[in-house]
Amino acid sequence: MSWAEAEMGGAQLGDARLSRRLVRLVERLAEQPSVSIPAACPGAGETKAAYRLLSHEAVGWRDILAPHLASSARRMGSEPVVLCLQDTTELDFNGQAIEGLGPLSYEAQRGMYLHTTYAVTPERVPLGVLDAWMWAREAKKANGTRGGPLESTRWSEGYERLVDFAGELPATTRLVCVGDRESDMLALLIKARASGHAVDYLLRCQHNRVLPEGGRLWDEVMQSAPLGRIGFELAAGRGRKARAVQQELRVQRVRLSDRQGGQLEVTCLIAAEVDAPAGVKPVVWRLLTNREVPTLEAAVELVEWYRARWEVELLFLTLKEGCRIEALQLASVERIERALAVYLVVAWRIGLLMNWPPQNGRHEVCCF
Repeated sequence: MSWAEAEMGGAQLGDARLSRRLVRLVERLAEQPSVSIPAACPGAGETKAAYRLLSHEAVGWRDILAPHLASSARRMGSEPVVLCLQDTTELDFNGQAIEGLGPLSYEAQRGMYLHTTYAVTPERVPLGVLDAWMWAREAKKANGTRGGPLESTRWSEGYERLVDFAGELPATTRLVCVGDRESDMLALLIKARASGHAVDYLLRCQHNRVLPEGGRLWDEVMQSAPLGRIGFELAAGRGRKARAVQQELRVQRVRLSDRQGGQLEVTCLIAAEVDAPAGVKPVVWRLLTNREVPTLEAAVELVEWYRARWEVELLFLTLKEGCRIEALQLASVERIERALAVYLVVAWRIGLLMNWPPQNGRHEVCCF
């Protein structure tokens, strides 16, 4: 049995032929992810079959992704900790005649958005895609407002789906929802409390909140004594060279207003770079979590988990530059969505092969 059959063979698409066609398409695209669908599928017959699958109105993108979600859950069940990385990316199809596209960051751009929850181990081994949102924005009205659902809800709803997911996993598996600054939402913290923190959260903080007793959150934490220092190699990024970083860690357990007459108890961890090179912006991460952090070792663990968020960025990079999804020649957003579901599995497979076997120490953090 091939890996694609083991991963996707359980697809319930209403016709066994469609399920076999899906497995074959996943295999073909994984073998040659950067070429077009006709180039990946040998022969006119297989190419037509692939396009029929992507245009089949009775097949939803969730139906295509469902067997991968089930396979991901099986992999997660054998792990003590699973990091669930949420993030959003723009898909720019500008210049293509695709029905249903909407504006992006600029109104003149045409494309859509993809928000995913991506599961990895603390050692950064990809376990699979757990959730996805796909949408195209409506154009702004004359008064400058935009219709459609509130986009920020994707973060809190993503957390809720993780809570549902956690209920189906062994009690020995703990999920941690990890998000960048967009995820710093009071609604998410309240939902986490309501669930009894069935899923832990680790969010990069963007709001310097006012504390109930007065003062500001970040100022309060920075007044505490440092737990210690850590050092690691910061990977190269857009316009940034790889370099060594040392950060000082401070942690404080605080209470925040829930704006409902009550309070939320959270831990704020600030990892602030020291001795940054001249002319370089220091790396400062302000993190919020429900977990208690009593020791330097516990704080270092959280920083390592947050650094693993880079894996969802690599997933998007693989989709765009490895699989070239923004070059897809499909007639409608619905067909794009079905193709994205297929390519998400392909991108996960590529990430797995790139991270296998796990290499201890590859992302090592040193304490000082």
